[in-house]
Amino acid sequence: MRRIIVSMNITIDGFMAGPDGGLDWHLQNWSTDMSDLLAQQLNTADTILLGKNTYSAMAGYWPAVSTCLSLSREDLAYADMINRYPKVVCSRTLKTLRWANSKLISANIRQEILKLKQQPGKNILIYGSHKLVQYLNSHNLIDEYLLWLYPVSIGSGMQLFKQRQNLQLINTQTLPSGVVVLKYSTGIKQP
Repeated sequence: MRRIIVSMNITIDGFMAGPDGGLDWHLQNWSTDMSDLLAQQLNTADTILLGKNTYSAMAGYWPAVSTCLSLSREDLAYADMINRYPKVVCSRTLKTLRWANSKLISANIRQEILKLKQQPGKNILIYGSHKLVQYLNSHNLIDEYLLWLYPVSIGSGMQLFKQRQNLQLINTQTLPSGVVVLKYSTGIKQP
């Protein structure tokens, strides 16, 4: 069975975004070694699972930057990868998808995700997608978290976890920027 892995930037005080959904706090620590690690993580997956808001933001960004000559070779390679990968978008309100290789799930989301997990292939990777992560967590469908812990506190915002969550630490990696990547298993056994 395929695993669902959440890759999430979080602040040291547990927020994945500011009160307005802003992510400006993570830009000050971004570095090329982080780009390399992100590409390595994407390479372990073959499907990207997104909620409506994250999909809309990414669909407005990645196709446009794939031809931007001012980006580093690594960032261009990542843009190519993310644009090629199949993307599954969970939304009850979106009607059309404009990003190449995107498929919409608008009904029976839990059952459709279970079917997706049972298909042959690599991991399924989720970026951001706060509401979708909360939904999948409440249905015990998340297998791992890759938490990019930034050395910054923002005081308030969108919390990743809203209730008790027992996780098992698998690995840690400290980056020169001060960001620590924490890999946790949820310990959930899937049928």
